[in-house]
Amino acid sequence: MAINRPKGTQDHLPDGSPKLSLDTRASAFAFVRETARRVLERAGAQFTDTPLFEEAELVQRGVGGSTDIVRKEMFTVYYFGDHGGFILRPEGTAGLVRSYLQNGLKQLPAPLKLWTHGPMFRAENVQKGRLRQFHQVDYEVLGSADALVDAEAIALMTEVVQALGVQKVKVKLGSIGDPEDREAYNAYLRGLFTPHLEALSDDSRDRLTRNPMRILDSKSAQDQELMGTLGVRPMLDFLGEGARAHFEQVRGYLDAWGVNYDVDPSIVRGLDYYRRTAWELHHEGVGAKSALGGGGRYDGLAQELGSKETVPGIGWAFGIERLLLALEAEGVQLPATPGPLLYVAALDEVNVGYAASVARQVRTLARAEFAYRAMKPAAAFRDAERRGARFVALIGSQEVGQGTLSLKDLQTGEQHTVVTRDLQSFLGAQQSSTSPSMQEQP
Repeated sequence: MAINRPKGTQDHLPDGSPKLSLDTRASAFAFVRETARRVLERAGAQFTDTPLFEEAELVQRGVGGSTDIVRKEMFTVYYFGDHGGFILRPEGTAGLVRSYLQNGLKQLPAPLKLWTHGPMFRAENVQKGRLRQFHQVDYEVLGSADALVDAEAIALMTEVVQALGVQKVKVKLGSIGDPEDREAYNAYLRGLFTPHLEALSDDSRDRLTRNPMRILDSKSAQDQELMGTLGVRPMLDFLGEGARAHFEQVRGYLDAWGVNYDVDPSIVRGLDYYRRTAWELHHEGVGAKSALGGGGRYDGLAQELGSKETVPGIGWAFGIERLLLALEAEGVQLPATPGPLLYVAALDEVNVGYAASVARQVRTLARAEFAYRAMKPAAAFRDAERRGARFVALIGSQEVGQGTLSLKDLQTGEQHTVVTRDLQSFLGAQQSSTSPSMQEQP
């Protein structure tokens, strides 16, 4: 019996594969990553990377012991004696903050902007756009609590998505206040829900004691019905003076920049280290669960991970698979993967090695491929067209003896005779005049 890939994972396939869809197209993932890199690095972000697995304790502190991710969805990869185990990372923020603290990145100019991408792992029910191994683009800013940093982070998230061609997105913006605001809100929630314990799900009864705000994230239908009946007041009603002023500053910057958003009082973050700004990015085309990603301020996370001092931080992440669903819903056509600028074929076996040498020299300029056996002209042209080549060079003993190449432009049908030593100059001039869709992606 053939071995198949694990449930909840996908193979990312080359263009032209028979079972290809947008969310399995390797070049689509590369396009998302490259677009994010361009937008974020122009704003001063630097690329970083962290291990795919971390200490279990880091993830439990950084994600939260009361969350479904930690309680139900983590992949444990290794135990040894009394060791707490290693966990495949379910998100990127905790590992990035750990790296910031461990490697002394505080010494770099602040605020420090970092970005990364890569696979994340959650043992959840598989459904459209939600996999057990999925991929994220992650952006974090450490070292500043200024509202301008928050606004820029939100704006950059929308800029990355819009640069990819997705336009029908909506920012849902909220605030979860300062610690004292959260304490007041948690006290309100306990007072509201305690008389209705029997109507709560088992998970939410547990949350009521430990972390009442987590009830508002509940996926349980009975919890949602109870909240609708009780008319739960939003966290925004409990913001203190400082948090409210910060929230209005963020809104002011977004308004000035023309970033569209809706204030959503229902947005919450249940963990104690979160502060003030929180938001989600939604797109109706990805289904009932329309969030592409989200972000928030987490000024208390560094201390939760062992820092002796507060390190202000804010960040966001979006799922690449879910973003590709949005691209598909809007009918966005991704750039075609360019074929080789040159395809070289020998007309006889004795010159196959020479043809390979010609192609290898061109690779300092552009993508070039060659035939691994001698080919007749008609077969060489067919193979070049299948590969999407721009130029075909046919090499026989006459061309080798004269030091020339016969090139055909498959776009225009023109024939060219080029001195071999001038091949790179000729192709460079042709490439500079080629339409952007035919040029190699940066």
